[in-house]
Amino acid sequence: MSFQPYTRFEPFRIKSVEPLGFATAEERRAALERAGLNVFQLRADEVLIDLLTDSGTGAMSAAQWGAMQLGDESYAGSRSFFKLEAQVQKITGYRHVLPTHQGRAAEHILFSAVLTPGAIVPSNTHFDTTRANLQLAGVEARDLLIEVGRQPMREHPFKGNLDVEALEALIAEVGRDRIPLVMMTITNNGGGGQPVSLANLRAVSAICRRHDIPFFLDACRFAENAMFIKLREPGYAESTPLEIAQMMFALADGCTMSAKKDGLVNIGGFLALNDDDWAERCRNRMIPIEGFPTYGGLAGYDMEALAVGLDEVLDPRYLQYRLDQAAYLGDRILAAGVPIVRPTGGHAVFIDAGALLDHLPWHAFPGAALSAALYEVSGVRTCEIGSLLFDLKDADGADAPAPNELLRLAIPRRMYTRSHLDYVAEAVAYIAEHRHEIRGLRFTYEAPVLRHFTARFAWEERASVGIHQASGVGRQQAVRAM
Repeated sequence: MSFQPYTRFEPFRIKSVEPLGFATAEERRAALERAGLNVFQLRADEVLIDLLTDSGTGAMSAAQWGAMQLGDESYAGSRSFFKLEAQVQKITGYRHVLPTHQGRAAEHILFSAVLTPGAIVPSNTHFDTTRANLQLAGVEARDLLIEVGRQPMREHPFKGNLDVEALEALIAEVGRDRIPLVMMTITNNGGGGQPVSLANLRAVSAICRRHDIPFFLDACRFAENAMFIKLREPGYAESTPLEIAQMMFALADGCTMSAKKDGLVNIGGFLALNDDDWAERCRNRMIPIEGFPTYGGLAGYDMEALAVGLDEVLDPRYLQYRLDQAAYLGDRILAAGVPIVRPTGGHAVFIDAGALLDHLPWHAFPGAALSAALYEVSGVRTCEIGSLLFDLKDADGADAPAPNELLRLAIPRRMYTRSHLDYVAEAVAYIAEHRHEIRGLRFTYEAPVLRHFTARFAWEERASVGIHQASGVGRQQAVRAM
């Protein structure tokens, strides 16, 4: 007999637990008002299930906690650094490894060391901190996502791909000298957590080589991208995630990484690259900002945990479970008639808030409005990925809409079970039934950079009673009140 189980389960045992924040409906309403309707401003103990981000919010393994006891806190020449360096070099093949406290520090060091104002950096889709660091350097962040990647409900195995014809056209239009590097995000977070194919990476790499343009990866979810290639791209089913990752990195000249994602740690990142001159410039920029090159922005025990995490993340059993989690939640939400980005990405489910709340214009931030309403009725915290986060401008400097108005439900790694995801799906289904009661948002405070983190809002005026004004009795019957 050969038992073939139908049920997919977590490939680990739970050894430590943390209580959830069971706020009442009244407490949630008060918290939301105090936060200016911005879920980033909520206190963690006011949140029941936290899907705001998968960055640094996951659970570390017993092996990682054990490795932390071996941390060498020497200021210079730490043993822990050399362990981390060896692991990064094993995966990426890059000669120079600079540890940082997280990915945005790696971006800042790279951009401030090698870019000049007036340049253009193309990508499939720059995410928020990358875009902000480029803007602060006086550089234009240009997104060249393939057309199908901008259509949430269209099926395509690699919707994160960069439009290679558009890249060629951009180089011909502005000249190679205005493009100091090309950067691709794997997986493409801003485009719905969608993967990039090896074929697309190879095509972009060939263009960059032909024009002598350095090619970098934003590699924070490189392992999830590798697993998607294994499952979806012909010719790689028998390759391991490590082998595929090595193929991806070999096509580029360097990478930045927020290790708070596929490094499986709560803090950490690195910049890795081959060019000796750029590495020297980045190292000199790093010392006054992050720290000495053999610790950067990290303690020795952080580097020990990261070295282990970079090994664990490439376990195909873990990666299959990881992708299955997002697919399970996506299927449940889709079954409730709620539009999502399809197919489901690797780290999150992205609800098409613009389509769901089609009564709200883009400048009323439907994704953020949906996020506030969902928290109020259920205690689930999520993140808008749309016109609020992207903060795009037109040629005259006025606000411009993002390609899509999305709500991201990012799943922390090794944190929540299917029961938690079932609750989230129930809450989303309920809020969708009451979608026309949700009002838009207007600013009462807007920061000049990365405004979505600290903005404050008020509900737009509307004659009908919104879901945020209702008594909560009906909501408590449909979605279990805390």
